[in-house]
Amino acid sequence: MAYFAASIDDAETNKKFAESLELDFPILSDPEKSVARAYGVLTSDEKYAQRWTFYVGTDGGIIHVDKDVHAGHHGKDIAGKLEELGVARR
Repeated sequence: MAYFAASIDDAETNKKFAESLELDFPILSDPEKSVARAYGVLTSDEKYAQRWTFYVGTDGGIIHVDKDVHAGHHGKDIAGKLEELGVARR
């Protein structure tokens, strides 16, 4: 299993943010917004990306999209969804 975040911010901004939170996963940068656009997460004015979580299967296909992300408990939400999807714990 692998996990990461993606952001429309530049790499340096993401690096500083990850370090400030001591994250144990990478934040991928998409400042051109091409990936965000392809996944449909940009707001209508294309200034921001919505905080959605995509669950990707071993075949590379999207198996679930969580569009109701709340930072305060999203870790628990992810753990519950992974269990529901039958992903083995590490």
